[in-house]
Amino acid sequence: MLAIYLVYGPVMTGGALRNLDLNLLTTLDALLRERNVTRAAEQLQLSQPAVSAALRRLRRHFHDELLYRTGNRYELTPLAELLREPASTALAGVVRVFEAVPAFDPATATREFTVLVSDYAAMVAADELVQVIGEQAPGVRLRLRQQVAAHVDQAPESLRAVDGMFLPHGFLSGVPSIDVFTDDWVLIVSRDNTDVGDTVTLERLAEMPWVVTYHAPTAFTPAVRQLRLLGIDPDVRVVVESFLPVPFMVAGTPRIALLQRRIADRLATAAGVRILPCPWDVVHLAEAFWWHPTHHGDPAHQWLRSALRAFPRADTEGATS
Repeated sequence: MLAIYLVYGPVMTGGALRNLDLNLLTTLDALLRERNVTRAAEQLQLSQPAVSAALRRLRRHFHDELLYRTGNRYELTPLAELLREPASTALAGVVRVFEAVPAFDPATATREFTVLVSDYAAMVAADELVQVIGEQAPGVRLRLRQQVAAHVDQAPESLRAVDGMFLPHGFLSGVPSIDVFTDDWVLIVSRDNTDVGDTVTLERLAEMPWVVTYHAPTAFTPAVRQLRLLGIDPDVRVVVESFLPVPFMVAGTPRIALLQRRIADRLATAAGVRILPCPWDVVHLAEAFWWHPTHHGDPAHQWLRSALRAFPRADTEGATS
């Protein structure tokens, strides 16, 4: 467990931060995630009275209950809900500070890398990264965190607390990246959909019911946006916040969807869908790995980037590192 006490210089000696120790941050993070004193104590490997005492200190500090009982369970107060992501981000940043090393030897390192991924990136890119890590750095662990729209919308801040994010080009700018691989988009329909042949026209696409992913102003599928620019406004019937369920939402229905070819090829048989070509010059998907500039000189992070560059299917032309 992290046991570090904050000591402030002249600028930080006053106010509410005086004499706070960093263990309160680890306890706060555990309590906000577990919503239970007992489970938080188990996770932190502390006694329940010790965590209860820390919760009392946190309540005094924030002038808020943070956790309150409803029946047999605890709920978070509105302030506690607001604190969940900042507490997790702050703790991850502190851990990164104390994990810093002057050199990185993958053969003996025991570091954990945390990467934000969609289910698509986990299936394609992270799967290869796990293999590379297993071969070169057997003691290193990869933690994959589910990527949500807020991570992209607040990219500079969210990237501070992790080692990077897999995301296609077109969403981020101003932060370094490495191109990892390319993919293209295909259409999928149910295998038993006899109304659609081996091809489909743009006009037919405008008539069909659609399954789409991330249907929001800042969270979208680039190929669907391109389709709208061509004057085709899909009749959206189902919105899914991930990619892997899409084929199963199409199977056995008259629906149609756009999907990355790498996923479609893997899941078509199991899901019971057919793959069709897009009837327009669809934009290619260029998946990249993005990181915060503060990680640039970290020897461990430099090794991670070199592992990404070594992907057999990587296309690193145009990488900005």
